[in-house]
Amino acid sequence: MDSRIPLRVKLAILSAGLLSFVGILVETSMNVTFPTLIKELHVSLSTVQWLTTGYLLLVTIVMSTTAYVMKRFDAKNIFIFAASFSLIGGILALVAPNFWILLVGRLIQAIATGLSTPLMFNLIFAKVPKQKLGVYSGMASVVISLAPALGPTYGGILTSIWSWRAIFIGVIPIIIIVGFFGISTINEKAIGIQKGTFDYIGAIALAIVFTSILLTFDQAGNYGWYSIRFWIGVILSVLFLGIFLLYANKGRRKLLDYRILKLPLLRLRLFNYFSLQLINIGMSFVLPLFAQTVLHCSAMQAGLMMLPGSLIGAITGPIAGRFYDQHGAFSPLLTSSILMLVGTLGFFFMTKSLTVMSTTFIYVVMRIGFNTGFGTAISDGSLQVSFKNKADQNSLFSMMQQYAGSLGTNVLSVVISATIVMHADRSTVINTMNGSHMAFLAVSILGILVLCSVIYAEMKYGHQRTDN
Repeated sequence: MDSRIPLRVKLAILSAGLLSFVGILVETSMNVTFPTLIKELHVSLSTVQWLTTGYLLLVTIVMSTTAYVMKRFDAKNIFIFAASFSLIGGILALVAPNFWILLVGRLIQAIATGLSTPLMFNLIFAKVPKQKLGVYSGMASVVISLAPALGPTYGGILTSIWSWRAIFIGVIPIIIIVGFFGISTINEKAIGIQKGTFDYIGAIALAIVFTSILLTFDQAGNYGWYSIRFWIGVILSVLFLGIFLLYANKGRRKLLDYRILKLPLLRLRLFNYFSLQLINIGMSFVLPLFAQTVLHCSAMQAGLMMLPGSLIGAITGPIAGRFYDQHGAFSPLLTSSILMLVGTLGFFFMTKSLTVMSTTFIYVVMRIGFNTGFGTAISDGSLQVSFKNKADQNSLFSMMQQYAGSLGTNVLSVVISATIVMHADRSTVINTMNGSHMAFLAVSILGILVLCSVIYAEMKYGHQRTDN
């Protein structure tokens, strides 16, 4: 790390990053426990997946407020609030007697992650010089991307040798230690709000839009793609989205400054960022389920299967960030999109012949692709806005990154659940394999769109790497 950046700043960034890491680690650790939770807590797959979907949805809603929160409150106060909620939620989940108390504990922890992740990036964008922005954003992307990959390994091992409750036992001491360091090092002051109050209507409207979309797909998982409930949900979701867009365009109060979305290159980087995370989190849900149900792995084996990719990906992020600092965004983003597409197509074409070894190898390719492009996308996006809009850009990207994970988990789980509903006469193994095959097709199509967006951005805006 750059010696010109004070140690206190490095520790402050690290503290916020580790708090975010814990939240994301537990989130993806729960994915490998789903088969166990379905049996122990007597719930269905479409219900238990809300431990991830609901968590990420609330994280998204909280993040939608951070453009205001970061300007209104000092960073230390935000951190203390987040650390406290992370601890309270962890304790509640640890002792939960049933699914619904467990869900409440996870939702409390979602508030913590929704604040800590934007706080980490806000500290980076405010304190790190432009020439080192790529490296530090790359390191931050390791926090976001390593946790989902380590989560299945961590959760799988503890669930196999002890209990799913051990997941929370392991992180509670970390939350306490990180809280101490954060309180000692984070002291950035709020920049202040010029005028107006918090946009409660905008926050509620956005929450309704996001929730309605997820619930709509949930209907497909429960009743099939052709059910009247699903299509009613589609109509309502489009209606709610239209109302929200009208309010965002005409309303006086703004949850964040939506005018930054008029910047075409920022929109493309946001699409890249969103799509990479959707594929990343969605696959971290599908692969452990596939491994345990189709390949008959234990929770531990399913978690360890994803470990090599997480470690190699962790190394890739800072390297890609340094390359971006020196050469710009196109090469790392192009490499990222190609590798992600190769990985998703590999899973699609090899679904019926996948083994633990081939799954591990293909996942390594995907992780290299993900970490090469993820930090680059948000770094280049941050250079498209002025300093006064950094918090808005940070909030927008953080919010959409989390919703991408929520939507990815929800949609891919629905694809599998809908297959089970539509072919109830088939075995669970066959339905899970066929459902996973369709899920792999969905992320492959998204991978193609990401590749096209990167090429288009270079052709159209290749020379617009500016810092307003």
